[in-house]
Amino acid sequence: MSITIPIRNDLGASPSRRLVPAGATLTSLPPLSVYVHVPWCVRKCPYCDFNSHAAPGEIPERAYLDALRSDLEQALPSIWGRQVVSIFIGGGTPSLLSSAGLDELLAMLRACLNVWPDAEITMEANPGTAEASRFRDYAASGVTRFSLGIQSFDDAQLKKLGRIHDAEQARAAIGMAQQAVSRVNLDMMFALPGQTLVACVADLREAISFGTEHLSLYHLTMEPNTVFAKFPPDELPDDDTSAAMQDAVEAELAAAGLARYEVSAYARPGARCRHNVNYWEFGDYLGIGPGAHGKLSFHDRIVREARLRSPDSWMQAAMARDGSHLAESRQVGADELPFEFMLNALRLKDGVPSTAFNERTGLSLAAIAHQLEAATKRGLLDGDPTRLRATPLGWRFLNDLQEMFLS
Repeated sequence: MSITIPIRNDLGASPSRRLVPAGATLTSLPPLSVYVHVPWCVRKCPYCDFNSHAAPGEIPERAYLDALRSDLEQALPSIWGRQVVSIFIGGGTPSLLSSAGLDELLAMLRACLNVWPDAEITMEANPGTAEASRFRDYAASGVTRFSLGIQSFDDAQLKKLGRIHDAEQARAAIGMAQQAVSRVNLDMMFALPGQTLVACVADLREAISFGTEHLSLYHLTMEPNTVFAKFPPDELPDDDTSAAMQDAVEAELAAAGLARYEVSAYARPGARCRHNVNYWEFGDYLGIGPGAHGKLSFHDRIVREARLRSPDSWMQAAMARDGSHLAESRQVGADELPFEFMLNALRLKDGVPSTAFNERTGLSLAAIAHQLEAATKRGLLDGDPTRLRATPLGWRFLNDLQEMFLS
């Protein structure tokens, strides 16, 4: 069994606007996070469907930071006065930014936004030696949490996955990250080509051995428009083996004190990723940078945004300051809100309070009463009227449960 629901979806670059009545009024606005996209990598991984691009030598850092400031300043009227509870710098490989570049980026965000003093500031980083040497500088600039793309400690698997680091570099990077900040996440993958259950557990146990407080575990999937989709690797584990791996992952991590709180995330008490939890609780987030997505609430509407995907096109359009850097800006209709809310909220193992549906969508819970009753009768949704939460069966068939709220 595996569940794969991407955080970021691919969008075309053609502008589109579809304004439909929201159908309700929000009495309060949800927490606001900021996502910053750094689109370059040293090399594109064959399984990756994110908006990432192999860097042609040195990344155009100066042009990127100038365009980022322009993008941010154009967004300010939409979020003016709101507090920012978390910042996530993702990619791509954000650790390709120089120490000075990252320092300028965070100074820019603090100057333009009302960032909470204790805001969680996460930076995705590559375990390569060159990037890891900057971790202390990044932390000194304000990064409080690193998310390291380890994927595996097996050199043969890393080679199959197209990673540019080896296991020894991964181990060294973890040590440097833990010396720089107190909060470190390790991204790991399972159901890898030719991987056995024993090898999967061994990989996981090594990750646990570093004592990190948060792990993200992803089932390798053949995403559309990737190299692996066109040329699938040999000897992928079958469904039964993959399901056994998922069960072993959860059992091993639970025994180590890391509870599964979201589809792909495990954490020690108090160590959940606040930024991602805000996504799942249908909070707001401003996305800036090429291909970045955003969701912003107003008292009379909820708006989805997406920036142009091409780094060059986005930089040029952002500097024009005429709104042409937006690939999409549309109001979410009342008919879409139930599915959008449940698509996110049901990813959380504990779900959300029932009152959150009205607070975050402006709609009455009566709008989905029929679906709630049907899902409860099928044993997919918990019968507790105070929470919207999947049962163990509902979590096993999460896609089916979420799709019940499309109608």
